[in-house]
Amino acid sequence: METVYLNGAYVPKSSAKISVFDRGLLFSDAVYEVISVIDGSLIDMERHISRLERSLGELSINAFADWSAIAANLVAENDLHEGLIYLQVSRGVMDEREYRWPAPDTAPTIFAFAQERVLIENPLADRGMTIITRPDLRWQRCDIKTTQLLYASLMKMEAVAAGVDDVWMTQGEMITEGTSQNAHIISQDGVLISHQLDRRILPGVTRVEMLEQAKFMELSVEERAFSIDEAKNAAEAFVTSSTLLIMPVIEIDGHRIGDGQPGERTRKIRQNYLAAVQRASSIKN
Repeated sequence: METVYLNGAYVPKSSAKISVFDRGLLFSDAVYEVISVIDGSLIDMERHISRLERSLGELSINAFADWSAIAANLVAENDLHEGLIYLQVSRGVMDEREYRWPAPDTAPTIFAFAQERVLIENPLADRGMTIITRPDLRWQRCDIKTTQLLYASLMKMEAVAAGVDDVWMTQGEMITEGTSQNAHIISQDGVLISHQLDRRILPGVTRVEMLEQAKFMELSVEERAFSIDEAKNAAEAFVTSSTLLIMPVIEIDGHRIGDGQPGERTRKIRQNYLAAVQRASSIKN
């Protein structure tokens, strides 16, 4: 992936330069989106735009662009068949380091790039993910998709050190979400439970389509927090994100979920999700 977008221009990645006084660098004063690309098509772009614009509004960052065109051009410029588009917007560049915001008319920094990634044939879909739980010590506006991801990065490394795939974060005994995914379970009586949308979790784009597919399958759905014990005693567990799509979880804190294999309903939701996005992709193409 050689071509990136920076402030209105498509340039070689080796030529892309951002000021050391950019507030995204100095303060993580920036938001971002990650958009899946399958069969050369952007997945759920409208929902990603809506979430991006909400994040910008919550932080009062004045940024306007044809987000869809930027992403689509990067797909074309890089001949991307399957992978991701990363799009980031910071408040812009200051004359010097200062906590207070610059003038409202300061130009934002808009940066985007393409990245190849295996999405559909990810081997985790057949193996299932192993998870550990750790306290959720992030700031209390997790509903805004900001670039301040240090704690999530620390938790990713906790997972590596523990020899597992990822971390589900908790407040008390209640699970909030994964380091970069929404967390879900299916109870023994077949109810899909997903944390309600509030400031404790990111409103996942893939989560929206997943819930639609679950309802199409006539699964009962409860949008509420669930506990570590509920997760351990669930029939199935899984995550959703733009990078993992729908991915089964087979172990939490060393405790096997169900029979220790990816659950059948989780597999079906993933299959239905992939079929839906591939149908949408064929229509666009």
